[in-house]
Amino acid sequence: MTQAQPRPRFLTRGRALGAALACAVVGVFAAANIHLLAVSIASQPDCAPHLKTPNEGAATFRAAKPSC
Repeated sequence: MTQAQPRPRFLTRGRALGAALACAVVGVFAAANIHLLAVSIASQPDCAPHLKTPNEGAATFRAAKPSC
């Protein structure tokens, strides 16, 4: 009677390295997005000078919804 061949290991060195590298890339991507969100919430831009009424200048831009 012949012996059964042992199954090859699923998690080889190459697969483990690839999985660790993929996790590191996803982690860096998530950390960068969290940092971007935190900075955007923490910063409030100062009031920029802009036209207050639409008729002050015909060819100039004004804020769509000015907050100041």
